[in-house]
Amino acid sequence: MKHLFRLLFFFLLINFSVLSEAQNGRDSIRYQIETNDGNEYVGFILKKSNESVEIKTEKLGTIIIPQSEIRKISEIKATQIKDGTYWLDNPQSTRYFWAPNGYNLKKGEGYYQNVWVLFNQFVYGFGDHFSGGIGTIPVFLLSSPYTPVWITSKVSVPIRKDKFNLGAGALMGTVAGESKSGFGIVYGIATMGSKDKNMNIGLGWAYAGGEIAKNPTINISAMIRTGAKGYFLTENYIIGTTNEVAVLSIIGGRRIIRHTGLDFGLMIPFAKDMDSFVAAPWLGLTIPFGNNRK
Repeated sequence: MKHLFRLLFFFLLINFSVLSEAQNGRDSIRYQIETNDGNEYVGFILKKSNESVEIKTEKLGTIIIPQSEIRKISEIKATQIKDGTYWLDNPQSTRYFWAPNGYNLKKGEGYYQNVWVLFNQFVYGFGDHFSGGIGTIPVFLLSSPYTPVWITSKVSVPIRKDKFNLGAGALMGTVAGESKSGFGIVYGIATMGSKDKNMNIGLGWAYAGGEIAKNPTINISAMIRTGAKGYFLTENYIIGTTNEVAVLSIIGGRRIIRHTGLDFGLMIPFAKDMDSFVAAPWLGLTIPFGNNRK
């Protein structure tokens, strides 16, 4: 009987420890609550009902948010907390300033990209590994009879999740109002690294007016996260012709403002016959839609 009591006590002690550990695990999970007015709250959920959610935040203390005002509740992974600060999952990891990489939008996700007002492009994830888009530069607004329009497509293949991705795609366009004006590029890409820190190498063959370039254009790009909402970006093109090689570099960064990406940088061309340094500013905006905003 004495041994039976010891065995029962030992069994209860183990169960109590397991339950306590499980409870502590649940209590230690952080959540992000996004409200309809665009505010975001990060903390531990204390109570949840059909009417409201009570959350304990580090900055505001304990607050109660009505369910009718909640747009989205997301669990935060431990890897997303850096030095006590919540780092958003990269909401725009599929491209750099303009060039795509081996990561793809998930099914139902999309974004609208605008560069210097005139460049406009919509991209949508039709599947987890396939996306497509349309774009235009509406110069007809400037009384021009010609308007460039294009469609894009990309297939992505994850070789090693969050480590190595391959992709291939094409951009095909024309200039409305002009005959024999087809243009585009067919490319293949390899991306090494995570969504927050990676390098991309691509080869593309451009064509225009029915002729394909003899030499490929080489693209080398990189993305490095610098903080909770900041990224360093660089995008570089090596363009080879029959007589010479030219390089176009874009160097700058990205700032995430409530899921919207603000890209800024300088475009710097390099060529053998250039006599002086030239640089042009880059300013772009990327606004997510679809499942990106759910």
